Amino acid sequence: MRHLRRPLRRALVALAVCCAAMVAWSGAAGGQSRPSSPAPDARALLARGRALFAQGCASCHGEDLRGRPQLGPPLRGAGAAAADFYLSTGRMPLADPTDEPVRTRPLYPRADIDALVAFVGSFGGPGIPRVDPARGSLSAGMAKYTEHCAGCHQIVGRGGIVTGAAVPALDQATATQLAEAVRIGPYLMPKFSARQLDQATLDSIARYVRSIRHPDNRGGWGIGNLGPVPEGMVAWFLAMVVLLAVARVIGEPAP
Repeated sequence: MRHLRRPLRRALVALAVCCAAMVAWSGAAGGQSRPSSPAPDARALLARGRALFAQGCASCHGEDLRGRPQLGPPLRGAGAAAADFYLSTGRMPLADPTDEPVRTRPLYPRADIDALVAFVGSFGGPGIPRVDPARGSLSAGMAKYTEHCAGCHQIVGRGGIVTGAAVPALDQATATQLAEAVRIGPYLMPKFSARQLDQATLDSIARYVRSIRHPDNRGGWGIGNLGPVPEGMVAWFLAMVVLLAVARVIGEPAP
């Protein structure tokens, strides 16, 4: 039997080598048929963000992101959420640091915004929140929006005026921008933690805000959907005309 073991071992070794070669060849062929896309270069993104920040942001916020007195607050710990909100809504950069940041056309394209967000976010702070209006409840969103938001933004999100600031309208805000504002509290707006407004509530508020972009004015003329102030003014103007006409008729002397 010994004279049979040595040829048998050689045959098994040769078979194993052939199997290994076939596996390696099939793996290489499969890789060629479905090439994997390379992962984005995070270091290049951060380098781009650092260059953009030095060019357009460091004059107010400092090259080390520690801020400068009377010019801009520190951004260490501000997080990607704050950077994305202010840049995607065009609120930053400001021409005058003393101006109130208001929504306008973004100065940077989306790719540059992503680079700046990555750079600022690398210094810590909250990331961009996730929000899904489709998962929210419209009735619950209306109730929570009325409780926490309508006092400043008005019940159909057309904004208003508060002490020291103009409250923005919400008709252009995306669901992500809305969630970012809730979590970071931009400018004079208070921020709400996940304990105050949990994820389900945030989804519901986002769904309600999306539903009021085109309100159903069943009563007729919406007058900008600004609430009782313009409605009262229109009522008074119409009432004064009617009262003057009635007074004129009543006051006519008898023939």
